[in-house]
Amino acid sequence: MPKRLRKPKRPADTNALAKSILDDVIALAEQQPKDPAAVALGRKGGKVGGKRRAENMTAEERSEAAKRAAAVRWKKG
Repeated sequence: MPKRLRKPKRPADTNALAKSILDDVIALAEQQPKDPAAVALGRKGGKVGGKRRAENMTAEERSEAAKRAAAVRWKKG
């Protein structure tokens, strides 16, 4: 098989393998720059979403959502 079609061997050492995978991911992320317009649009929607959702909920629904959120926060710690 020609060398250009071969994949590089992965290291057997766990730490070296993790580093090589991380290096591959970083290289891939650097190749694909994000579109600033899309980033701005997503951020705008995210900032508005929670407030708009809360406006459309009843007091009972907001209370229930807050109780679930608190339970999840306490469960993590």
